[in-house]
Amino acid sequence: MIFYFSGTGNTKWAASKLASATHEDLISIAPYMRADDSSHTLAEPFILKENERLGFVFPVHGWRVPKLVREFIGKMKVQRAEPDAERNSASAESKASSDAERNSVSAESKASSASARNQPFAFCVCTAGDSIGLTIENLNEVISQNPSLQALGITEVKSSYSLIMPESYVGLPFMDVDPKEKEIRKKSKSAQKLAVICEEIFDRKEGVSRLVKGPIPWFFTKVVGGFFENVLITDKRFHVEKDKCVKCGICANVCPVGDIKGGHGEYPEWLHHKDCLTCFTCYHHCPHHAIEFGKQTQKKGQYYFK
Repeated sequence: MIFYFSGTGNTKWAASKLASATHEDLISIAPYMRADDSSHTLAEPFILKENERLGFVFPVHGWRVPKLVREFIGKMKVQRAEPDAERNSASAESKASSDAERNSVSAESKASSASARNQPFAFCVCTAGDSIGLTIENLNEVISQNPSLQALGITEVKSSYSLIMPESYVGLPFMDVDPKEKEIRKKSKSAQKLAVICEEIFDRKEGVSRLVKGPIPWFFTKVVGGFFENVLITDKRFHVEKDKCVKCGICANVCPVGDIKGGHGEYPEWLHHKDCLTCFTCYHHCPHHAIEFGKQTQKKGQYYFK
């Protein structure tokens, strides 16, 4: 079971590759956090089948786990699937026919093996244009506070990875999308690294911490990240250049939190309901570059995973 959140598509690509390699179900987080989507609810628990992995895949926002993802993990409920009679019967038969070699396994080894089976393999892959700071520590703190995960013995991820992807954050004067050549290089390198990650997660390799934290990670996550989350994350600076807008409705359709009112034949209108992540998905998907974020995005590029 892999939970993912994606805005411009980098993370969706990575999560899809992971799900295919591990044969796990892929679940998008965004629909469960949208106030306008009653078809997805966190009232019912997610059922974790026997031997199923538990993964979290998301982009780094301000050197932290995105607020939406943190809130989802804080509210989600996860339960084990109830073993059916057939499985219990097969298990009993298997135990009865154990050979001498299996019987020779020490009690300590058996206890250790049982403990490992009782604790699902939890992992994380986060995508970023550069460093991630203390994002994984931020994630583990949220996980450790979820009662249903605690009941499963999950208080942190057992392996964690960061994957450098093309840059998509354009909300500051000095930040822009990567040049095309750099974008291509990043995609090529990330594809190679993701292939290794898929193998290790398939094998449930524990203790892996392959992360690009960058310099002074605590400063960027706690200080800069705090400023980013409290000041820079807002939809109030988004506006549409009406002379460029063709009222296609793409921006409203791709917004992961449903913060844009409008559709085909209408100009977009940001709702200011405080759910905006400033992920710039609307900006990057606009086919006519009609959406701007104050003056910060003027003459800047656009990017989404293709």
